[in-house]
Amino acid sequence: MKQALCGLFLSLFFLLLLLPLSLSRCDTSPQGLIVHLYLEDEKRIIALDLEEYVRGVVAAEMPANFQLEALKAQAVAARTVTARRLKRFGGPGYPAVQGADLSDDINDSQAWLSKKELVSKWGLWNYYGFWKKICTAVEETKGLVITYEGKLIDAVYHSTSGPKTENAEEVWGAYLPYLRSVDCLYDRHSPKYSQEQVFSVNGFQSKLGVERLPTVGGLPFIQILNYTSSGRVKRIRVADQVYQGKELRSLLGLYSTNFSYRFVKGQIIFKTIGYGHG
Repeated sequence: MKQALCGLFLSLFFLLLLLPLSLSRCDTSPQGLIVHLYLEDEKRIIALDLEEYVRGVVAAEMPANFQLEALKAQAVAARTVTARRLKRFGGPGYPAVQGADLSDDINDSQAWLSKKELVSKWGLWNYYGFWKKICTAVEETKGLVITYEGKLIDAVYHSTSGPKTENAEEVWGAYLPYLRSVDCLYDRHSPKYSQEQVFSVNGFQSKLGVERLPTVGGLPFIQILNYTSSGRVKRIRVADQVYQGKELRSLLGLYSTNFSYRFVKGQIIFKTIGYGHG
């Protein structure tokens, strides 16, 4: 859960300037809010205090060596995503598992790591300093969530947006006034800004679930039909089949719908810009 290295803190700041968004405090009881988290690998549910859960999300979703203000922005976004899923606030919970609010599967919810996993990730030498920094970011934003017209927003965030973010309707099919495409020039240094993925013709066909595609000169016919306003592929033709850009991205496991392709020595090379939901 594809929701940025595109200056997440700056993005939140500009949203607050341009739209009637606001930072609000979660309505918590004296005992605090409890999050029931389903651990996919262990097939069990654990109960965590909201802020404890957010610490594990921030540590999993953003490098701990980022600036404190970036980590604080990530904490606010993660807390908003969490609150929006809780049934207490009218959310759906995690429908796949009865009694769970969220899972640690990034395809459904948000990443989350336990302290033991963080020691393994960071190493014992770095753990205490990084964990203290994460705790500071969460504590200094305790209870803060983002709202639009008094309601929790869908605070999707991502790794790397490329030169522009995407409009919500191009990804999820619904217009959201606070998720509009904006220029993003802050993440060109990201290792995921530009990537290439190589497919053999047979591998390409297998990903699409077909045995054989009509070819031209031994290669499948591919044509990008049109783009979204942000420059991402909206529709693409492969042989006699037309796909939505996001559909082909999912089938091929591409990092973004902002892609181009070329043929080299009988292989298909897709170059993607960015890594996120769109």
